[in-house]
Amino acid sequence: MLCAVYKSRKKDSTYLYVKQRDDFSAVPQALLDTFGKPELVTVINLDKREHLALADIDRVKQQLQQQGFYLQLPPPPEDLLAQHKALQR
Repeated sequence: MLCAVYKSRKKDSTYLYVKQRDDFSAVPQALLDTFGKPELVTVINLDKREHLALADIDRVKQQLQQQGFYLQLPPPPEDLLAQHKALQR
């Protein structure tokens, strides 16, 4: 399964996977407005990979099949204060 990966110019560390290069027809307009103009990062063959760096490859494949796109958001920031407080208890 080939897919194209785009990064957002508006949202740091946010990526959009679509089935075909430059085909955003399955992506809701509100998401595209928030995402900004997509910038192509790469085209990859998911069938030849076992994993992706920051996304679950099975979930990416499933979302591409079901809705035609997958949105990868950045991981939440670490809350070091909460971790410190938990260790103090």
